[in-house]
Amino acid sequence: MAKKLAIVLALAFLVLLAGCQQEASPEERLQAYIEQWNNGEFSEMYSSYLNQGTKEAYASEDFVERQQKLYEDLAIENVEVTYTEPGEDAEWDTENPADFPIQVKMDTMAGPVEFEKTMTLLFETQEDTEDWFVEWDPSFIFEQLETGDEVRVSTTDAERGEILDRNEQPIAINGTGYNIGVVPGNFTEESAKEELAEILEISVAAIDEKMGQSWVQEDQFVPISKAAKNDTELLEKVEAIPGATYQETAMREYPYGEALGHLSGYIGPITAEKLEELEDQGYTSTDSIGRRGLEQTLEDRLHGTKGLKILIKKQGDNGEELTIAETPAENGETVVLTIDAELQKSTFDSMEGEAGTSAAVDPETGETLALVSSPAYDPNEYMLGISESRFKELSEDPLNPLFNRFGAAYAPGSTIKPVTAAIGMEAGTLDPAEGLQIDGATWQKDSSWGDYRVTRLHPEAPNPINLNKALVYSDNIYFARQALQMGNEALVSGLQSYGFGEEIPFALELQSSQISNEGALGSEGQLADTSFGQGQMLTNILHLASMYEPFLTDGIMYKPLLFMDEEKSQVWKEGLLSAESAETLRSGMRNVVVDGYAQSANSPSVKIAGKTGTAELKGAIGDEGQENGFFVAYDSESPDFILAMMIESIEDNDGSDYVAGFAAQVFEEYGAE
Repeated sequence: MAKKLAIVLALAFLVLLAGCQQEASPEERLQAYIEQWNNGEFSEMYSSYLNQGTKEAYASEDFVERQQKLYEDLAIENVEVTYTEPGEDAEWDTENPADFPIQVKMDTMAGPVEFEKTMTLLFETQEDTEDWFVEWDPSFIFEQLETGDEVRVSTTDAERGEILDRNEQPIAINGTGYNIGVVPGNFTEESAKEELAEILEISVAAIDEKMGQSWVQEDQFVPISKAAKNDTELLEKVEAIPGATYQETAMREYPYGEALGHLSGYIGPITAEKLEELEDQGYTSTDSIGRRGLEQTLEDRLHGTKGLKILIKKQGDNGEELTIAETPAENGETVVLTIDAELQKSTFDSMEGEAGTSAAVDPETGETLALVSSPAYDPNEYMLGISESRFKELSEDPLNPLFNRFGAAYAPGSTIKPVTAAIGMEAGTLDPAEGLQIDGATWQKDSSWGDYRVTRLHPEAPNPINLNKALVYSDNIYFARQALQMGNEALVSGLQSYGFGEEIPFALELQSSQISNEGALGSEGQLADTSFGQGQMLTNILHLASMYEPFLTDGIMYKPLLFMDEEKSQVWKEGLLSAESAETLRSGMRNVVVDGYAQSANSPSVKIAGKTGTAELKGAIGDEGQENGFFVAYDSESPDFILAMMIESIEDNDGSDYVAGFAAQVFEEYGAE
């Protein structure tokens, strides 16, 4: 019995001894602590590893909650803490501290942070446990951080990238405008407030709200609204109001205004919805963002990256700030377009505010030199925050200046005839020298066509009608008969070889050109209509300009380009027609201007060649009887660019020759340079 009691007592003593004995070496404890640190287990670190003196100096919220918040606010991740292992002969004395060099690495929103420190472990008893415990202070968060210091983030705005034309003329730049405002001490008349509200198209209450801000002083300028640099009429009205004035301020500028409005687009304040989508990319509620056109398309390239800096504001009166991590601001790119802004403006101005669209391309490179939608809006108005009345005015304008026409597609009318001829010559069914006997103003193959007949505008054209005459007189019957001769399959495949039915390989989204709604031709009547650009055929204006390139390049059509840093002369289509056929069409298109019905383009200073076209809109496409006029042309002696132009509703303006006159102005202006 005594022997059993002795065993029990011995076991009890061992249990008691185990409860008070050292559980691990300081290195083992450090390893465990570092593992918790790397995993962000701050609660466990505080409760199980910190020594008593640290816990007395720092409450749980000073250790756990603060580090958790810093990790979240500063986007701290990839924390990697290591230590320098002691030598093999290292011995630990519980009466003395155990010191270990540690290395701390982490990634933050402002860049990487690295530092080295010495971590000390002390041997002590906590409750019933004797062990090694970590001595801690805030410098283990950041090396320079001390008790009472504050950690904050500073941001530096990136400069938005600019958009320039091929000659580095400004299209969208970081320029200047004006803050319109008042000096309260001088702005005391109620009538003046009402007058300012009226010209700014805001309420008197809105002015009072601005003037009632807590920082406002009697002699201090108070911004109320903004104005573009070129809005001289508004600025003059402001100057006439006692106490009202304006001050220059940094502002996005669009120097070419309406002429490039649809292409440049504009920026505006970021919406709450967009901010939620882009917040992780550094956007804030005060940022502006591209809202239309290239400003929107190029947002990723133009926006840039804000600079970030993590700072420690030291305690004390001097308020010294130390930089912990810094990523400098990265300004947005400067994007240079292939667009010639002066050619664009000349083209826009030549259209005289008529509804329509134009495109110009370099036939040797595929570079887009102009891309016009008329009429248009002034992006400066939108960037400043367009008034409700002005937006209503634009929205209700019957010419629809808010609609981007160069992105759409239209029935091309007779401008497609050179393409039809090229397809027929390559198929071997169209001999340009062979004349057809064509009599009368209408024609049908046979009675199976029912009421459908092909109509031509110039029945006086002398027989026989060969290709040259068919181009000069724009003879629909000739091209319909040639289409029937080549057949459905040959015309469809030929049009497809020119890019019909496929996505236009361009930097901006453009409506594709189509042969028909289904991509096929369902009848001989539709085949005939399609040969002269009617039926269900639609073309995009830029694609139409590109389709004339093979007539100047002996069969090559280049990918349309928009950026100067793109490789030039990228072949999109090739082998479209022979050099002989191309020469035949060039000769015919010069004769269209000299001998045909594009006399408004028969300039004495520029030898213009091209093809007119008139497309009657039917059904859902437009009002019955409305006609769109086209002219696609180039300088036959110096074909630096091909210009395709379309003007809507030319039925009361002598047909497509009206458009040829507009286009001729562009060539004459550039031919004179």
